[in-house]
Amino acid sequence: MFETLKPVAADPILGLMAAFREDPRETKIDLGVGVYMNDRGQTPVMDAVKRAEAKLAELEKTKSYQGIAGDAEYNSRMLQLMFGQDHAVLASGRVKSLQAPGGSGALRVGAEVIRRARPEAKLWVGTPTWPNHIPLLGSAGFEIVEYPYYDTATREVNIDLMLETLRQVPAGDVVLLHGCCHNPTGADLTNQQWDQITDIALERGFVPFIDTAYQGLGDGLDEDAYGMRLMAEKLPELVVASSCSKNFGLYRERTGSITFITQTPEQAAIVGGQAMSVARQMYSMPPAHGALLVSLILGDEELCKDWKAELEEVRLRIKSMRTLLADSIQDNGAGMDFSHIKRQNGMFSFLGISSEHLLRLREEFGIYIVSSTRINLAGINSSNIAYLAESIRTVLK
Repeated sequence: MFETLKPVAADPILGLMAAFREDPRETKIDLGVGVYMNDRGQTPVMDAVKRAEAKLAELEKTKSYQGIAGDAEYNSRMLQLMFGQDHAVLASGRVKSLQAPGGSGALRVGAEVIRRARPEAKLWVGTPTWPNHIPLLGSAGFEIVEYPYYDTATREVNIDLMLETLRQVPAGDVVLLHGCCHNPTGADLTNQQWDQITDIALERGFVPFIDTAYQGLGDGLDEDAYGMRLMAEKLPELVVASSCSKNFGLYRERTGSITFITQTPEQAAIVGGQAMSVARQMYSMPPAHGALLVSLILGDEELCKDWKAELEEVRLRIKSMRTLLADSIQDNGAGMDFSHIKRQNGMFSFLGISSEHLLRLREEFGIYIVSSTRINLAGINSSNIAYLAESIRTVLK
């Protein structure tokens, strides 16, 4: 059976994490792993989550299956979080949402349903994008086509070329978009650019597939939802994959949802049935614990208020690390401009330095950064910023 299998190349980010763990040096920094860390270098459990867990321990009476669609209250409250409580689409009957195993599970269920509906549809993906997007969605059978997104020269969204390319997308194809806090570049679409893309989608007839994994970590919970709320209002069809890993800190609980907006309520019911059929064939039932915690937090006024305050602290800390790093390395021997880091959003940015610089940072200073030069700003803290900045300035001399 297994003698025919060949070794699989290690995931570059996971491989970097392993190398960091094995590095015996006391002074070392991991800027590759994509999780939030506080100023002590820890990925903490949010206080609101801990209190919700205590409450759940009192309320939960069974560990039986909760059904393929997941927890109904979770699904409803996540829709309100994403689209706003008063969004017209929520009362239209055109929306169907399923709880899914994290954002990755949500993406895959969405992909499988789209493939059932239109197997000839191509998937258009921005360059660059989250490294797992193409293998995760491509292995569902999509033909992948790339569109330009990030301009490495200007360190901004290459909006003119992006719009020009999207104007060529055929009706019925699918365009993958990041809701906010673009991974890996940190370069987000402006509201005006969301307006332009929505108009093109309406004109061309392609279906946007939004991956929203960082709502609340960019400009705020409502501000970060502008694009998907606009598209839900203007477009006849939309697919949204969401994750609670980052904004609730529930990485290991695998908590997400997949949402479909269709032209009619009748189509929504059919799509929901197809999505549950897909889920049944892949993982049968979603994990319950994380979703029940999110539902408790969003459904409790005091817990929700405290969670929003904690999330705002996370957002502001990331913003402050962006400013601190950019200012600390701006005066460098190579004359490189790092001001783009301050203009961008979320946990990630591209440094834009050479592979030789990356190798020196790793070998001489124990600073681990993936080959794309993507850095996790949340990996920076008050105890390592001076060493990090000095190391970067040293290799740039």
